[in-house]
Amino acid sequence: MHIGVIYSRLRVEEKWIFNALKDRKISYERLLDSEAIFELTNPNFDWSRFDCILVRSISTSRGLVLTRILNSFGIPTINSHTVSEICSDKIATTIALKNKNIPQPKSLVAFTEKQAISAGEMIGYPYVVKPTIGSWGRLVNKVNDRDAAEAIFEHRKVLGNYQHHIYYLQELIEKPGRDIRAFVIGKKTPVAIYRESEHWLTNTALGAIATPCKVTPDLHEACQRAAEAVGGGVLAVDLLEDPNRGLLINEINHTMEFHSTAPLTGIDIPNLIIDHILQELK
Repeated sequence: MHIGVIYSRLRVEEKWIFNALKDRKISYERLLDSEAIFELTNPNFDWSRFDCILVRSISTSRGLVLTRILNSFGIPTINSHTVSEICSDKIATTIALKNKNIPQPKSLVAFTEKQAISAGEMIGYPYVVKPTIGSWGRLVNKVNDRDAAEAIFEHRKVLGNYQHHIYYLQELIEKPGRDIRAFVIGKKTPVAIYRESEHWLTNTALGAIATPCKVTPDLHEACQRAAEAVGGGVLAVDLLEDPNRGLLINEINHTMEFHSTAPLTGIDIPNLIIDHILQELK
């Protein structure tokens, strides 16, 4: 068995994964995505020597291209291109969850400033506007009134990327000063954390504090249903606690970070990922 790990930068998560592979005497190879060259019409590199490749690229677009190419070569990846493509796009994730009747915040999409304002008023102020692709809480805005909506949508119209011209709006959930990030690895939900903040955005990249969260049967079931809806694998599921509707799935991340969660909880996430890879290869 020979496993590849393709990555952008040697972060602490990658160090832990490499150490776990080494400790378990599993044959593996480090692959920097910045150094990769793919000849699409006639593969010029012996990819067949890999039984599986774990994709740890930081860039969403780069990771999607990598999984598309590797899967086309017949090389399994964690996660697959199909799963990665769904999770990387909030609209695709919303549709996948809706198709399985999984509770989530109300979400609308519009394509012009005028219709985006109308969509927001259908939800009611305040509401949230997000880019369809992105992470770490970047360009996520709370819209408190029409003046704010007009300003935000005008800015997005001027921004050059076509993705900013797709307006994804979501109801604002009155969460209790926190959200939940749970980690799904195959059929297991081994660990979860609360992300607590006085700010309405509860993302650790923006300063939220992580504390342990017990994985209850309800939380496990919600996470497993969400993961299955997008195709399963190694995923981070973000949930919101609604006072009336209970747990709502907010987003699903296909290249999860766990540098805070592993030391906080003592759960050996790198070895659980390796266990999952080995199980998938049986």
